[in-house]
Amino acid sequence: MTELLQQYFPLVIFLGVSLIIGLGLLVAPFFVAPNNPDPEKVAAYECGFPAFDDARMKFDVRFYLVAILFIIFDLEVAFLFPWAVAFKEAGVAGFWAMMAFLSVLTIGFIYEWKKGALDWD
Repeated sequence: MTELLQQYFPLVIFLGVSLIIGLGLLVAPFFVAPNNPDPEKVAAYECGFPAFDDARMKFDVRFYLVAILFIIFDLEVAFLFPWAVAFKEAGVAGFWAMMAFLSVLTIGFIYEWKKGALDWD
């Protein structure tokens, strides 16, 4: 049993050192970094409305539309990579299945474009 523990001892040392380094890097900024935020630093960004306001406030639905469009095209890319890797094995049926998939996404994109989801007036 002690021989087994001696074999895992370097692993225990590695985990201990990595835990100490990880915790040290998490705690160090609280002691080292200055804490003087200015209004520009804590201002709203990327979302378009103040971050610390009423949770029931109204905001534009186009944020949701952009998120849906991102998901659509993110899924498209996620399915294109494995398809491209296995292109030879997929054959003609795999090619036409991917063309049908891309055409449905293209039709959806054109529909969103015509509805004005991409216009930010």
